[in-house]
Amino acid sequence: MRLNLVEAGDGPPVILLHGLFGAAQNWGAVQRHLAARYRVLALDLRNHGASGRAAAMDYPTMAADVAETMRAMGAEPAAVIGHSMGGKVAMALALAEPGLVSRLVVVDIAPIAYPPALRPYVAAMQDIPLQAGLTRRDADAALAATIPEPNIRAFLVQNLRMQDDPPRWRLGLEEIGAAMPVIEGFPDFPGRYDGPALVVNGERSGYIKPESHTSFQALFPACRFATVPGVGHWVHAENPAGFLALIDPFLD
Repeated sequence: MRLNLVEAGDGPPVILLHGLFGAAQNWGAVQRHLAARYRVLALDLRNHGASGRAAAMDYPTMAADVAETMRAMGAEPAAVIGHSMGGKVAMALALAEPGLVSRLVVVDIAPIAYPPALRPYVAAMQDIPLQAGLTRRDADAALAATIPEPNIRAFLVQNLRMQDDPPRWRLGLEEIGAAMPVIEGFPDFPGRYDGPALVVNGERSGYIKPESHTSFQALFPACRFATVPGVGHWVHAENPAGFLALIDPFLD
């Protein structure tokens, strides 16, 4: 599947891959900064944003989407930066087609299986009655019983197309919900990626634990680890300056 994207800047290509429930626009500040020196393509992964909908959401398939899009845009090889689910897609791409990835940045996710903590989010979003007159405040209130964190609710609700009547989701929620067991996991790959790799975690996030480092090192033997202080899982959104202070020298 060729993916929808937002492009900015000129220079060596950089690919940005968002996380679950995200979209290309989530990289706005990071993309604007990098576009001063690079050709930066932020992609909508399948079942997200303006990209197509499909039942399959395994990581080899999503990596193949990225590879197809990169080739169509003449943007290969590229530095590939992926957050959360997008980080798993980035790792899958580097392992499946290492020649496409000049450098790899994985943000706050490990190549391991995670517990089903986000499945209630999908169910809560599906339960919102998409009817005429629905407001963002109504949608936020409908999510509050399941998702107590206001910042997470705001992140999810931004996927509602309020200009439509009634509003509709920019997400393929049915496809995402069915694919959650696959999204939570990570498949076995026969090879490894020997290129430069940087693993960035948020200091207050629990997504990358010290015991996960051996999983990274087995697949990405040249990887280095870095931490952005004072932030949780949404590293690049919570502290763009701290994130870019690590990314800039690595890309250089």
